[in-house]
Amino acid sequence: MAERKRGLSGENGEQDRPASASKRVRPEGQGHVAALVLARGGSKGIPLKNIKMLAGVPLIGWVLRAARDSDRFDSVWVSTDHDEIEKVAKAWGAKVHRRSPEVSRDSSSSLETIQEFIRLNPEVDIVCHMQATSPCLHPFHIQEALDMITKQGYDSVFSVVRRHQFRWTEIKKGSDERTVPLNLVPTKRPRRQDWDGELCENGSFYFSKKQLIMSEGSLQGGSVTYYEMLPEYSVDIDVDIDWPVAEQRVLRFGYFGRHKPEVVHLMFCNVSGCLTEGRIFLSLSGEEMVSINTRDTAGLRMLKEEGVEVILLVSRLDPVAQSMADKLAQRTGCQVLQVGAEPQEDLNALVEQKKLSWKDVAYMGNDQPDVKCLNLAGLSAVPGDAPVVASNAAKYTCHSKGGSGAVREFCEYILLQKKKAKSQVQQDRIDRHHF
Repeated sequence: MAERKRGLSGENGEQDRPASASKRVRPEGQGHVAALVLARGGSKGIPLKNIKMLAGVPLIGWVLRAARDSDRFDSVWVSTDHDEIEKVAKAWGAKVHRRSPEVSRDSSSSLETIQEFIRLNPEVDIVCHMQATSPCLHPFHIQEALDMITKQGYDSVFSVVRRHQFRWTEIKKGSDERTVPLNLVPTKRPRRQDWDGELCENGSFYFSKKQLIMSEGSLQGGSVTYYEMLPEYSVDIDVDIDWPVAEQRVLRFGYFGRHKPEVVHLMFCNVSGCLTEGRIFLSLSGEEMVSINTRDTAGLRMLKEEGVEVILLVSRLDPVAQSMADKLAQRTGCQVLQVGAEPQEDLNALVEQKKLSWKDVAYMGNDQPDVKCLNLAGLSAVPGDAPVVASNAAKYTCHSKGGSGAVREFCEYILLQKKKAKSQVQQDRIDRHHF
């Protein structure tokens, strides 16, 4: 067995945009190493679970980002049988193995799918199978575990987590049998701090050499060892009730990209489609009106109370928004600024004037004109109903739609990132005995 491993947290910052896996320098004599995420379209618990949004990112995106940023793979793949999953996988920089119907059934095993992948990609020598349902996987987990194969000579490595749980035998209903302990002596029940606990598979990943998979039909065999992950990184989503719990865990312990969490000093928010739902109401008297959600205005006030300046953006091409500028400023307490067809051209000078850089800025937009700003900003978001061109550029996609709480959701996300940035050092020193 390998020695117990306690990984040190890597940098945990805001995500950068999806990109293809970078070309790594392959050590002499080492074959092709491929990351593989299995993401079948069918799900008994949560429909299309693998691409459901979790903390503003498709579930599968968390694992793909960690794989890409580990810089250890010659290729990163998603194996799927579903068109929508294929689109998301490609958007996050992965290649797609379109699996056959034979390995897409409910009864199909992961091993069968991986074997098919290897037969179609014979250049692959090591398969790093990572579960899409493990959103707290970090690049350093991947790097350290893969080193156990490429540098220490193991044939297979799988992830485990240490559990302190006392187990008892199961008794069938109506039986006269009595349960007995499996891993403790009740009269000598140990304290948690006096017991090392037990190692349990957490399902985050299984790394194996091709020969083991194809010749022995196993992901765990040959010279096999485990890689121990801390409990805070062991998140597995199986049923819907796990989703809100997992979302809070990911926001705290997930991998957000190569950069540290940004502390936002200024937020730009496009009024049309973000603060409003994008519709115009016409009264009998001919007046044009829009609606604003009080939850959103409350979110803006929350930001201002935490020292974040908020500037609302209205288009010079939208006469309705222009006529509302004074009322918006009065209602929200925020400055309202008119911008042209390319908001970035108007905002660059303002950011510079305030002696800030775009990484200090949060931007919320909802369509094509906002794309440049969404890409530039340290934190950026779009409502849940934004067009694909905007959501692909944003770093966070809200659950809520424009005019229906999306702004409030992004404001809360910004405040959470501020807290995360302040507590980063403490989080890197988490003691799992007190987790």
